Amino acid sequence: MQFKDIIGQNEIKAYLIKCVQNNRIPHAQMFWGASGIGKLSLALAYAQYLNCTNRTANDSCGKCPSCIQYQKAVHPDLHFVFPYTKIKGKEYCDDFLPEWREMLKNHYFSLQQWLESIGADNKQGIIYSNESEEILRKLSLKSYESDFKTMIIWLPEKMHESCANKLLKILEEPPSNTVFLLVSEQPELLLSTIISRAQMIHIPNIQADDMKNSFSPGIVHTANGSYLQAKMLLDQKEESQANFIIYRTLMAYVFKQDLANLKKFSEDMAGKGRELAKSFLEYAQHVTRECFIANLQENTLNYTYPYEAEFTSKFRRFVSIYNIDSLTEQFSRAAYDIEHNVNARIVFFDLGLQLMTQIKSS
Repeated sequence: MQFKDIIGQNEIKAYLIKCVQNNRIPHAQMFWGASGIGKLSLALAYAQYLNCTNRTANDSCGKCPSCIQYQKAVHPDLHFVFPYTKIKGKEYCDDFLPEWREMLKNHYFSLQQWLESIGADNKQGIIYSNESEEILRKLSLKSYESDFKTMIIWLPEKMHESCANKLLKILEEPPSNTVFLLVSEQPELLLSTIISRAQMIHIPNIQADDMKNSFSPGIVHTANGSYLQAKMLLDQKEESQANFIIYRTLMAYVFKQDLANLKKFSEDMAGKGRELAKSFLEYAQHVTRECFIANLQENTLNYTYPYEAEFTSKFRRFVSIYNIDSLTEQFSRAAYDIEHNVNARIVFFDLGLQLMTQIKSS
């Protein structure tokens, strides 16, 4: 991965390049920000630049043996840790490296897309406690070909608690010539002590001007700085449309106070699996906020598809300054409960009951 392959993020690229050129390389850095904006790609390009034997002022050369291996994600001094689901014969990240390297070719992808690629789309990806043993083993080895060993940890917030604690110990006493690159979407879920030992680098959403040559103005506006979201729109991947139908159905039951159908809805959602349930709950927060913003009647502030805009223009009267915080909090709390393995049937049924109270009171 080279910096030139990454959409936008020019200020971040310049900063990372300057760090290498000035030989001011922190042993641990955390690239954090929203999904689909290039955090993992930046970590890969930075690691490749760091170990390039013929780097230029603006990028790695892309031709030296180190670059060639980095671009294929097969360099012996490059290590990965990422969420997955154990299956027979596959219990560590390294067991999934062929699939992982194939996924990296996409540059921009989500956790759900990754889990789907390994046949675990209805399960919750985590970084298991035994992965810490592999981290320690890999970092105990000397560098094979490069000056630095690089450990890229994608979504460290998915680490099992014991794995996180062992990672903390490594960060407190890092092996020599080792660079940790943590790529996070929810750093607030990590141990505060881990955050304190990493240089925090916020990766902003991509500027609209940087995407306008690849996507139509409507897609750029709706994507709101996420290349992944823009690509999904362009490829006609209708996850958001499916979530919209679920949202509209839930709100119909809530508005009618239809407990029988709400119970069935909760059972159906429980059968979809945790990752899809969390995806819906994240989407629900987005559409609820859009309903509220629609009350301002400022089209430039809304980030919706046409079918969503029609719905929000009608439903907005039920989402006001008096209940917007409570409504979004209910969806957020439900997502938290799903994340922590609370029974999904109970979570969604309770969510519906709480929404009934808020919608009725509005």
